[in-house]
Amino acid sequence: MIVILGPTATGKTAIATHLADQINGEIISADSRQVYVGMDIGTGKDLSEYCVNGKDIPYHLIDVAQPGTEFSMFDFHQRFHQSYQDILSRNKYPILCGGTGLYLESVIKAYPMVVVEQNKILRDQLIGKSMDELSEILTKFRKLHNLTDTETRERVLRAIEIETYYQNFPEEVEKSRLIIEPLHVFGVDFDREIIRTRITQRLKERLEGGMIDEVKQLLDNGVTHERLQRYGLEYKFVSLYLLGIIDYQTLFDDLNIAIRQFAKRQTTWFRRMEKSGVNIHWIDGEDLNVNKVKKIMDMSSL
Repeated sequence: MIVILGPTATGKTAIATHLADQINGEIISADSRQVYVGMDIGTGKDLSEYCVNGKDIPYHLIDVAQPGTEFSMFDFHQRFHQSYQDILSRNKYPILCGGTGLYLESVIKAYPMVVVEQNKILRDQLIGKSMDELSEILTKFRKLHNLTDTETRERVLRAIEIETYYQNFPEEVEKSRLIIEPLHVFGVDFDREIIRTRITQRLKERLEGGMIDEVKQLLDNGVTHERLQRYGLEYKFVSLYLLGIIDYQTLFDDLNIAIRQFAKRQTTWFRRMEKSGVNIHWIDGEDLNVNKVKKIMDMSSL
């Protein structure tokens, strides 16, 4: 499998689809918000880019969940496995593309994924613990890179439950890993100032292209402001605008800053992956797509 990763606004989709056109490939999306139906402009699905040279490029894990519902990393991992095996069964080449660091890392580093039943005995032992105490227990198992695990009491309890199971049944956990070989990982690299400029330009295009109307439609369909704000970035700030909490200029300025900060966090995540042993081949984002694709194919011996 080939992985194409990078921070937001670096043109990953276009590279992945042009590569798929050349190698008879299909795209598996690694984006935590593109899974939702109707969340198109704000998540940058760019579905028009899945048509290359008049040919539709098949994609997976886009539009697979209803907005307002929960879609966890476990959901992603299960659907990824299904899509990956399906693509291979049809003699196609899987290409994982996206910017959600946790999703990407879970595949690249073969996170274990087993169905863990609720542990009532353990939960009874944790009843009197505060959120701080529960978070401290969880940190004894692992570093808290995924802060959503400590957002609510139920999430942190579930995380402790899973980690306890992993510790008690290591052989079963090990058997659940999907180790993909060969696996070639490529990152799209731009100068930071260029990414900032691209983010600003893209935000203007999205706002002019109907992003606010998209959020209105989600609200009309029953998605609450609270849920929209939990999706972050575009949906959070447009929600605040529609509630009258911020004006349009504040929407643009604050959202622009927030997306830039998000891109920086993504880059930090990928650099941390490298330090942990993931070999990422960085390619110049300003190069022509045809040259990027050729480089990827050459380095992957395709």
